[in-house]
Amino acid sequence: MTQNSFIELKGRERAIALLDNNSFREVLNPFDRMESPHLAPQGIVPESDDGMVIAKGTFNGTAAVVLSIEGAFQGGGVGEVCGSKIAGSLERILEDNKNGKKVIPIIIFDTGGVRLQEANYGLLIISEIQSAIVALRDYVPVIGLIPGNVGSFGGMSITAALCSELIMTDVARFGLNGPEVIEQEAGIQEFNSRDRRLIWDTIGGHARFELGLIDQLVEDDVELFKTAIQWAVDKVPATPRTHQVEKYLSAVNQLDPNKKATSGQIKKFLEAPLVPSPKIDDAKTPSRGRNWFAAFTDHAPSISDFPSVLVADKVFNGKLTRFIAVVPNSSNRYPRAVHGEVGLQEGWVLAKYIRQAIQEDEEKSEKRNIVALIDVPSQAYGYNEELMGIHYACAASADAYATARIKGHAVTGVIVGNAISGAFLAHGLQSSRLIALNDSQINVQAMSKQSAARITKRTISELEEATKKVPAMAYDITNYYSLGALDTLIDVGNADEPTQEDLEKVSAELARAIADGDFTLSQRLKTVPATTQGRVSSIKVRAKIAEQWN
Repeated sequence: MTQNSFIELKGRERAIALLDNNSFREVLNPFDRMESPHLAPQGIVPESDDGMVIAKGTFNGTAAVVLSIEGAFQGGGVGEVCGSKIAGSLERILEDNKNGKKVIPIIIFDTGGVRLQEANYGLLIISEIQSAIVALRDYVPVIGLIPGNVGSFGGMSITAALCSELIMTDVARFGLNGPEVIEQEAGIQEFNSRDRRLIWDTIGGHARFELGLIDQLVEDDVELFKTAIQWAVDKVPATPRTHQVEKYLSAVNQLDPNKKATSGQIKKFLEAPLVPSPKIDDAKTPSRGRNWFAAFTDHAPSISDFPSVLVADKVFNGKLTRFIAVVPNSSNRYPRAVHGEVGLQEGWVLAKYIRQAIQEDEEKSEKRNIVALIDVPSQAYGYNEELMGIHYACAASADAYATARIKGHAVTGVIVGNAISGAFLAHGLQSSRLIALNDSQINVQAMSKQSAARITKRTISELEEATKKVPAMAYDITNYYSLGALDTLIDVGNADEPTQEDLEKVSAELARAIADGDFTLSQRLKTVPATTQGRVSSIKVRAKIAEQWN
């Protein structure tokens, strides 16, 4: 313990400590009573600020906004109100910077990721936070702090990976999948959640700094954090890790996925000259994603070097369109990604082929459409995945999709199968428009039921009972539609193997979504389900922030 500990401060105290004396002003403070409406029905006492502090002020004389997550409330989990406070604030900061007023965003991550009691709200709004960060980086450094206590996990670890600068202590943890979740999904032999040394050597601050996955490692002291932030503000911006696709993909190519790697090996791979992609067998493992990709592209061959990510360009509705799907491959080099999961390889490959389209169309007045065909069971759970930073692989893909939108590509998602967790954030949730098959076999969620039950300390039957009161906790596509994220649900005759009639119906809805010409994520706040019920709190939070901002 230090005399000036940053870790031991509460979320609001951290924000006050960083800002210049007497400059702190809170937007949407506890007296505004913007509580989550989704907790009380589950017997959970809400917080009047929903565990999120928006602090405006100055940092060493420069206008700044500190967004501080309170890890002591619901493990810092991101739900609708908490997440909308972050997203809405970043959107206002973006507007300020676009209008010539420099405002530095500082995000304090003390979060387990999605608040599982509001699961699909968390996923949805985390993608909106990520979109704002990608846009903001063109104007000002986005600075992330991971002090300790909870750390940064889940979808918010993907978010942190998008920051311009990451500052962390050696007692903090930073990874996509928490140790208990990996153990639940992959087994204790893959990751023992009780092995503390294993945890710190894999996802602890020192381990992350040694691999270059964070920028600064500081001791737990308020003044040292402030010095680190000022250094980040003053320095020449570095190329974001999520843009360094070939470097990280080369390291993934060198890693032996059937052996547990060491930090030293991965560091060596990252520093080595680039190596070409190995030849990977394609078992052509059947899946919905594969079948719909073949239907949309008229069975065109994939241009991807990686069989688990299918990519093809085809003229659709009169315009060149890049179709992309993540598919299972029983011959995948990575055993944790054989069922269509987004793993280390898949995340970086998605980024590669999205950025390829951006670069090829850079000087063209008409940008090709990008369509994500979504059928992903989850991200990959494994030791090697966490050690090498699977959250960066997912962030690279999310970054690429968001960048494509910002640069004028219509990005649309078509949910034909499951859309789960970090995989959905990486492949689909950066789409400006989302359409989906109206099929009972489709699941949309933040985590498997087994892992969600373990983390929330509930039984699966208790979780299922809670979904009757909170649609965001449900797994089915009908409840997901009620949140307002989807343009439409489409009835088809055969969701597994689409007929020509099925293809024509979905193509018509896809063409309508693309024709709208929207390159933002704002449509999900404008649909009838969103404005009447699904996103009422999200809309209200943004309106309140706008009222109090200046």
